[in-house]
Order: sequence, then structure tokens, then C-alpha cells
Amino acid sequence: MKIEIKLPTCEGYGLCAETAPEVYELDDEGYVRLKVEEPISPELEQLAGAGARVCPVAALAVRD
Repeated sequence: MKIEIKLPTCEGYGLCAETAPEVYELDDEGYVRLKVEEPISPELEQLAGAGARVCPVAALAVRD
């Protein structure tokens, strides 16, 4: 699994990082970034997907 980050869409709500802090964090400018290497490990796939789904502006997409 990979996560596509659409940075121009990210508005820094941080819901992804709140939902899956093992996978996502906000950088110094308030934009999402991955904390883990891709492809996402099987142990973190469910969390990564949940973090992507809660984004209110759809800045994250799950790719297989």
C-alpha cells in the first residue's frame, strides 16, 4: 500500500495525524507528511487508511 499526498490540497487540519500518529505528522509549515517508509507495512495499513479517510479535503489517497 502507498499513500498519495496531494500537498496543494492539504489545509493542515491534522485529523490524519490525530487518527494515525504512527503514520502521519504535520511538518513545520503545517502540512501532512508520512512518518514511515513506503510501501506501508501490513501492520500499519489499517491505520494509514483510517488517517486518509478522515481528511476533510481529501488530500490523502490510498494506492495499492
